[in-house]
Amino acid sequence: MMADDIANNSLNPTKGKIINQPKGENVYHGVKKDYTGKENITPDVFLKVLQGKKSELKGICSERIIDSGPNDNVFVYFSGHGAPGIVAFGHKFLHVVDLMKALKNMHTTKRFAKLLFYMEACESGSMFENQLTPNMNVLGVTAANATESSYACYYDKMRQTYLGNVFSGNWMENSDQANLNVETIGGQYEIVRKRTKDSHVCQFGDMVGINPMVVAKFQGTKISEQGVRRIPDPNVDAVRSEDVEFEIMGHLLASAPQTDKEKYSTQREEEEKKRKTVDSLIRKIVSIATNHNGEQIQRFLTTQTTLSEHEAYKVVVEHLADKCPELGLREQYGYALKQLHAFVHLCNEIDNPQQAICDAITKASQ
Repeated sequence: MMADDIANNSLNPTKGKIINQPKGENVYHGVKKDYTGKENITPDVFLKVLQGKKSELKGICSERIIDSGPNDNVFVYFSGHGAPGIVAFGHKFLHVVDLMKALKNMHTTKRFAKLLFYMEACESGSMFENQLTPNMNVLGVTAANATESSYACYYDKMRQTYLGNVFSGNWMENSDQANLNVETIGGQYEIVRKRTKDSHVCQFGDMVGINPMVVAKFQGTKISEQGVRRIPDPNVDAVRSEDVEFEIMGHLLASAPQTDKEKYSTQREEEEKKRKTVDSLIRKIVSIATNHNGEQIQRFLTTQTTLSEHEAYKVVVEHLADKCPELGLREQYGYALKQLHAFVHLCNEIDNPQQAICDAITKASQ
């Protein structure tokens, strides 16, 4: 499943090619694409594919599903933008409550023996923390804990973008190089955890049952066509995912000829203004929702906490995204997604959070 908007993008100088590391091979050639286009890459389609609901996917791309049963091991890898309790699919969000309902349904209906879920996203730990019980036979491995960013890496001057992410680069390199019939899931986790410097790679769920299993049980045994070439250290130029656009502007400004510097400088100034707009609106909403409690406002805006009120938070985030389009949440604006930690505090701590916060959002947006 992929939006498929990179290979032939007008900004891609190597049409039809995608690389994910410096001087890397084209990883787009021959890739199998069952679902493409942002209109088809949605949480609803993803969860139906995962649960094998073929009859509900008629007319949508290939209609393929994970047709698994009680003796199958399932491997899921997601890479995208995230925030507390959500990961983004185009203009929509997959909420932790909906992901857990799907995984529990798969477990109940015996659609896997074991399920391994690798997730590359900011705050990805929040999608599994305190959600998976060992008897579900699911292990979640995340690029970051529940309150921190994941990191992009490998800035490419020609393409003017970052090529990959630190966590993903590390686990893929290990899978390319290791004997997957020998290396265990727990072994790969330890290697990747140690090599990922700026975020905390985490595990949740059935560690006892899945960590001793060999990686081949989930990822297969195909030998990488790239051989055993080591990738450069992805930590060297790593940047927080929500800062990628801002950092790209900095690279362009630094390398631009004098005649173009004003253009890129203006772009950075516009980005800074956009961030201030986000900060101002979020502060206004928090202030209204807390009845202008100064201590709460400061703490909610500047500290992180773990989400506990998932159902209320889901309603609040959807209302916020719809009522305040200037935040850019539907466009996956990373800086705004990062500020959702304030709404985690609100949902966890104030009375009647769903109604009170939605009312505050509506009032602030008028």
